[in-house]
Order: sequence, then C-alpha cells, then structure tokens
Amino acid sequence: LLAIADTTCQKSARFSARPTPVSVSGTDVPDMESFLTNRVRKAVFPVGGLGTRFLPVTKAVPKEMLPVVDKPLIQYAVEEALAAGIEEIIFVTGRGKAAIEDFFDHSFELRQVLGERGKDAELHTIDIPVLEPGRIAYTRQQDPLGLGHAVWCARELVGNEPFAVLLADDLVMADTPCLKQMVDVFDETGGNVVAVQDVPREHTNRYGILDVASDDGRLAEIKGLVEKPDPADAPSTLSIIGRYILLPEVFGYLSERKKGAGGEIQLTDSMARMIGEAPFHGLRFEGTRFDCGDKAGFFEANVAFALARTELHDQIHSVIQKYAADESC
Repeated sequence: LLAIADTTCQKSARFSARPTPVSVSGTDVPDMESFLTNRVRKAVFPVGGLGTRFLPVTKAVPKEMLPVVDKPLIQYAVEEALAAGIEEIIFVTGRGKAAIEDFFDHSFELRQVLGERGKDAELHTIDIPVLEPGRIAYTRQQDPLGLGHAVWCARELVGNEPFAVLLADDLVMADTPCLKQMVDVFDETGGNVVAVQDVPREHTNRYGILDVASDDGRLAEIKGLVEKPDPADAPSTLSIIGRYILLPEVFGYLSERKKGAGGEIQLTDSMARMIGEAPFHGLRFEGTRFDCGDKAGFFEANVAFALARTELHDQIHSVIQKYAADESC
C-alpha cells in the first residue's frame, strides 16, 4: 500500500453535481474538467471478503461468484453499475479471487469450441460485460480490515471525484436499477447518497442505521449515522444497504484508519464525519433487495429470479408447490 504522508483529514472543496459555467465568447458553457469530476463515472466493488458464512464452498470459490440461477452475484452488480452510466470498474480483491478477474475477460477457447459446435444460444450467454482495456482495474486488499479499509484501498484509482460503491451481497431486483435511481438523486442534490430500507428494530445491530433530520417518504436527510447499534439505542430503523455514492473527501477520514465496531475500519464511521460538509441523503429505492450474504436470502433470490424468467417460471412454480404440499418438509 502507498504510504499516506498526511494522516490528518484535510477538508477539500465541496463538490457540486452541476459543472461550473465558464464564459467563451460571451456564452456560458460548462467547464469540461469540472463536468468530468462531478459525474459519477467510477464504481468500487469490494470483493476481498472471506465468505465464511458460505463455507465450505467459499474455500475454493469466491462468494461473489456464487450463482443466482445461472449468473454470478458479481455480474448482476456490474450490470447494474453499467446501466447507471458507470464507465470505470474497480475491484478491490483479496487472495483466492482470481476467478473474478478471469470471469470478466474473454474466453477464446470456450468461444471457439461453442462456435464450432454451433451452440449459438450458449455463445450468447457468455457475452458478459467485458470492458475495453483501461476501463477495469484490480487492486489488492492485503488484510481484511473492514469495508472502510477496502474502499480506502481504491483511493488512487478513484482520484478526486465522486464514486459509487456496490456490495455484490446485496442483490436488487428493480425496473430501474437501484444505482441509476441513486445517480439521479446525486444529480439533484450534489452530495452523498446511500440506498436505505426499513428493517425490524431487532435487526438494527446488523446494519448502519440513519439518524434522520427530515424525511419526505422518498429521501431522508441524514444528520447522523450509527454502525450496528443495539435495538434500544438505534435512532431509527432505516438501514443502509450495499449501495453508496460518496464524495472523495471520505478518503481523508478513511486514511486515519480508526477502528470502529468489531475492531474493523468501518465505512459508516467516516461517512458520518462528512455530515454537515455536503448534502447527505438516504434514498428509499424502488425495488426488492435480497441479502445474498445470508443463506436464506440467497435461496430466496434464486427463487425470485428464476420465477422472473419466462422459460423457468412454470417449472419452478411446480417445484415450489410440490414441496409446499409435502407435509414431511
């Protein structure tokens, strides 16, 4: 890791979602550099986790490569990012994650074999998002020190511009991709945005929880964040899911490497310190979120996505009815 010369947080200029006009021959036009650095162009995917809740399979297979029907979790997340206008993908990996890099590369031998055998349908299924050279990058998180540390590892690749963070464990089924909804909010507000949903109060100790200043039913203005509070102490039941749009100032706080809940460097703690510097909102996104870091949630996602597939719906529905009717199950 690159050494950070100054570990104190330096508050830099706040970002606006709109480029600053400059005068050219008496006409105001957006400054191109400002425009580029105020768009959400880059997305960070922390994929270095050990996946201990899915052992023994994750001993050899990255948890992000676990399939929902026939596509790995990480493919759903990358497709969501691209649909939201993301141009550059950054994976923060760990040991044993080479399969992710191979997956987002061309497979010349497989394509040749399928082509020779006339398997056009199968060829179509491997037309996964393969970004052009320079649009996808990998960096290594040597030690699993928490989500905040994983995001900090991407600081040089992100640079001084707003960026998205997507956790593949959180799979969202939505007509408009969740991240696209968030980008639209960022364009409106010009500040940090997190996707949120209400959870049962007894589950607040599993999530980052919002302390809300105001709430119109869609957007909640945030005045505080608490990482995994006890239900009795939780300021609300609005929890953050694995979708974030953050201003680059967060790296200044993360560079202090302060440990929080669980002895890890928590992203929520650094996000909380940015409150008051720029707008900060939680978006109640439209869609259904599946917690695929949990076995039951992962199973539910497989059922829901299979039922949504026309060619599978009737078969899966019959299987569900079969087991629902079996009193021994």
